[in-house]
Amino acid sequence: MMKTWLRTVSVAAVLASGAVHATDALKPGDAEAGAQKANTICMACHGPQGNSIVPLWPKLAGQHPEYIQKQLMDFKAGNRANVQMTPMAMPLTDQEVLDLAAYFSTQTQSGGVADPELAKLGEKLYRAGNPKSGVPACKGCHGPAGMGVGLAKFPRIAGQHADYVKQTLEYFRQGERANDPNGMMRGVTSLMSEKEIAAVSQYIQGLSR
Repeated sequence: MMKTWLRTVSVAAVLASGAVHATDALKPGDAEAGAQKANTICMACHGPQGNSIVPLWPKLAGQHPEYIQKQLMDFKAGNRANVQMTPMAMPLTDQEVLDLAAYFSTQTQSGGVADPELAKLGEKLYRAGNPKSGVPACKGCHGPAGMGVGLAKFPRIAGQHADYVKQTLEYFRQGERANDPNGMMRGVTSLMSEKEIAAVSQYIQGLSR
């Protein structure tokens, strides 16, 4: 009995020790270290300081680090797929993910300008949703100014490219992207028309703090 107990305690101690060392191995994200990788690899698509100039590629500047971490880890784990991003994320270590997230979150986003006509409908959807079809207001999760909630992993969407937002919403609606917690975005977009998606995407592009 005593030998069995000692073996159990020893195994538990070893496992606990391994967990501690694994945790200790990761340090808080280092923005300076992240900058080196971002400026040699990520900049080609996401632009200088994370402000992409191609409308279909997202701006990462000013994004919550928690959200960036989740997306990169989802690419690595196969929970989110993209022909460009998946092979770029796969080789990243967990520490490099933290460093990149720290870097991009500290950069200043360039913002954007919305199409005024489409933005009128987009603002109504963003702030009040569509009670007739059941579309909820975007501000409920992303905030009145589109700044999101970092700890909840609700991304900042203010100033994001309209083309990228539109493409992302369509991916959710079609089920091509499915890494949203509890299927929240898939549920929302399933209730939206193509015109509503285009309109709210334009409004989001023009949002600023």
